[in-house]
Amino acid sequence: MLYGAMNFPVVPVLQELKVFSEMGFDYLELAMDPPRAHHSAIEKQAERILEALDTADMGLVCHLPTFVSTADLTESLRQASLQEMLDSLETAARLRPMKIVVHPSYFSGLGVHVPDEVKAYALESLRALVEKGEALGTTLCLENMFPRSRFLVEPDDFEDIFRRFPSLKLTLDTGHAKLEAPGSRRILEFVERFPDRLEHVHASDNLGTGDHHLPIGTGVIDFPAIVRALKSVGYEKTVTLEIFSKDRDYLRISRDKLAAMLA
Repeated sequence: MLYGAMNFPVVPVLQELKVFSEMGFDYLELAMDPPRAHHSAIEKQAERILEALDTADMGLVCHLPTFVSTADLTESLRQASLQEMLDSLETAARLRPMKIVVHPSYFSGLGVHVPDEVKAYALESLRALVEKGEALGTTLCLENMFPRSRFLVEPDDFEDIFRRFPSLKLTLDTGHAKLEAPGSRRILEFVERFPDRLEHVHASDNLGTGDHHLPIGTGVIDFPAIVRALKSVGYEKTVTLEIFSKDRDYLRISRDKLAAMLA
């Protein structure tokens, strides 16, 4: 198994990479959000990033922008958001990542009252990203979302998506999958139903009431059960610790706890 950590986009990328290298992580998951990791900023320092990764003997996973609106009811906003995603995807591909994570579109604003329209826009944007990703020779991994996003939350939601887009893989986010779900039902179902599509994992704990990004073992998520499920399907790929704390020691602790369970 390879373990990674995600940069905080308000901090310079090379600074984050150095920290994670010193902590012994196998790869950086590059969140391509402004101000410090927007695709335009990454483009300017791409060679230095590649050199730093090579020096540290680290791999790379890219995460396309999170805070965009690719299913917005306003066409100009929707198209601008999609263009940001496409530009980020092109920049990411130049960095030769192992895989690229895609956040699905959100249903927001008045869109919640016309869900069929928003879903059509979301699928249109996703199709553009998949086609671009295939042309660039990348592996795109679609992330499951939290319930209030109203799109791609349940395992059932992914059945149609995977039929439409055979090249798409799955990023399983444990924190998202826990919200508004009893026990580990939803998390385990993702693993059991899509073992051939499961390509990447985001691991964090929470209290079941919000996407808290807590250290492993400090919330209510049953990680021993998740580990048993991952082992049962032979999953040995990448796990990013999405532990968002000022004290980076919790990243190392969480990685070591999860690695011990998997061992």
